[in-house]
Amino acid sequence: MRSIEDIAEEIVAREGGYVNDPDDPGGATKYGVTIGTMRRLGLDLDGDGDVDAGDVRLMTRERARDIFLQHYFHRPRIAELPENLQASVFDMYVNAGRNAVRILQKLLCDMGQTVSIDGLIGPQTAAAAALAQAQAPHHLRDAYGIARRNYYYRLGDRRPSLRKFARRRDGGKGGWITRAEEFMSPRYHLSPGEHAKRVMAWA
Repeated sequence: MRSIEDIAEEIVAREGGYVNDPDDPGGATKYGVTIGTMRRLGLDLDGDGDVDAGDVRLMTRERARDIFLQHYFHRPRIAELPENLQASVFDMYVNAGRNAVRILQKLLCDMGQTVSIDGLIGPQTAAAAALAQAQAPHHLRDAYGIARRNYYYRLGDRRPSLRKFARRRDGGKGGWITRAEEFMSPRYHLSPGEHAKRVMAWA
């Protein structure tokens, strides 16, 4: 089983270096740490009195990993979820903040659990996740991965500017979709044809 530290390193590697895509709501980003996160944490790395794209460029892999561990794993209490969910929820939290937890909470409600959909992991969500895991020990992780993938597709449905993150220029699966499928069993991956059918309306 990979450690949380290993997963954080993998997230940093997957996110890559500095980007500032005008269509990305996160704005300037390096190793997955957005300018918004840096402003919230007061990370004025160049000491010039503000947090701007220059500070984002100074982000290091080690600092990014530590930010993810502290603010995207430990602080949201992801460790209180069943172990086989933690990696996917952690990775999604880096990508989508509290929506990562809301996706899980909606899934738990669909599975018959009673839980508030507030994006926060408290005793109620942790207990519901544990019960769902006990009831479906071989399916909960995959169900979350599928729900996560569906969330990305729905974002593309609503916001054309975001479709490039779910569908490549050649029509194949974009980074969002392959990222979600990385955390589920291969038998639940969409085939190229199934993906093309799902995004057909985007053309």
